Amino acid sequence: MQNLERPNLLNMELQIVSSVVQKTAKGDDFRRMTLSTIDRSQTFPAIMWKNDLRKFPQQSFFRIANVIRVSSYDEPSSGYPDYVLHDFVVVREGKIGLSEEQRNSLYATLQNYIECIADQKLKKFVNSLMSDYGEAFKVSPAAVSMHHNFLGGLLEHTVECLDIAKDFIDKHPQIDRGTVYAACILHDFAKIWEYNIDMESGAIAYNNAFISRWVSHSQWGYSMCMTAGFEVVAKMIATHHSRIDWGAVIDLDTKDLEPIYYLLHHIDDLSAKFGKTSVLDI
Repeated sequence: MQNLERPNLLNMELQIVSSVVQKTAKGDDFRRMTLSTIDRSQTFPAIMWKNDLRKFPQQSFFRIANVIRVSSYDEPSSGYPDYVLHDFVVVREGKIGLSEEQRNSLYATLQNYIECIADQKLKKFVNSLMSDYGEAFKVSPAAVSMHHNFLGGLLEHTVECLDIAKDFIDKHPQIDRGTVYAACILHDFAKIWEYNIDMESGAIAYNNAFISRWVSHSQWGYSMCMTAGFEVVAKMIATHHSRIDWGAVIDLDTKDLEPIYYLLHHIDDLSAKFGKTSVLDI
């Protein structure tokens, strides 16, 4: 018998807010999900066990922002908060990120910023990376969960950082524009390898092979720019996470750092805090 205090999920339109495959103690796959009403006023924790998951072989069924209609479920039992889903249908598919048109428009904006780099050696270095990896850069997410965690999120985050940098430098023209632009473009560049995105479901996961070699995207960016001879850009990337225990290579509490090394951290932080945080916001 259903508990009348709980909403009846049958035939409600619900949106998938989160969805991840986990394993039971016995090693069987199950899927843990968070569902919400369309207006996001209510959320419901849900799970699907192995036998029910067999009905849904394609990852696209569980895409974040999909709108589903539940047709069979069990209510949470004593001591367990999760609804147990047995069957549902997808009413509307959610987006997995920015459209190709949006990504191409942002990429054109990024290219315009690269053209503003006066140091020809630095411009060639940035252009070379974009020539080799631009297509991957267009589709990469900027994070697994914290911000811009969707297809094209890295590109959008990078252009937001460039826009913030431009506004600041317009008021402080003594700052070398090209150096800051290059740091904005390259500070998260290695996220194209640090994260994997499933182009069917939009699910994002860490690439453990990259992490085991490079530790983080900051380490990669710092190393590559130092090797290429761009020390200021490298140190800006090294400090952009602010603190060692937050992933910085160089701590901003280091004594006698020049002011420019604080700039990228604040630019990056503003985009992360005020930009889109999820595919649900697109």
